[in-house]
Amino acid sequence: MAELTVETTYGEALLEAARETGTTERILEEGDTLLQILEEEPELRSFMNYPAISADEKKEVLGKIFEGRICTQLLNFLYVLVDKRRTMCIGNILKIYRTLMEKEEGYTYGTIYSVIRLSEERLAEFESQTSRLLRTNVRLENEIDPALIAGVKILIDGKIIDASYKRRFDELAGRLKIS
Repeated sequence: MAELTVETTYGEALLEAARETGTTERILEEGDTLLQILEEEPELRSFMNYPAISADEKKEVLGKIFEGRICTQLLNFLYVLVDKRRTMCIGNILKIYRTLMEKEEGYTYGTIYSVIRLSEERLAEFESQTSRLLRTNVRLENEIDPALIAGVKILIDGKIIDASYKRRFDELAGRLKIS
């Protein structure tokens, strides 16, 4: 729980710095690219998180890799994370950054549960339909729940839209018990 508070603090600080320099969108895009690189290059991630390597060595290597490829604000932010030994949190920090930025733009976040992973196109359809239904901009994160049997369940701001077969079976079972 404390880790989430720290990550939120860093995400807020990054957003504030991005606002001051007019680089909110650029940091968002370059942050996604940075995470993709760290995903594809686990050795780099391990290097950044390895405690026996000094902060100066890490910053020198990161500078050689990223200088001129990402904006100065994001590179300096990486340096701060290295100095504070928080590089292992970069994924969560950038996710919080995105969430905070999009909330400022009027988005509401929720989770869509499904039996299998939804395609990007299908997820976009659900976001569009849910946005119309709730009259707000909705962003959904897909999570797998095999207990649903089929269909989906959407949870947004304490509201549940349950279009799963499990709910239908539960309702049917309830009606059969009454009869």
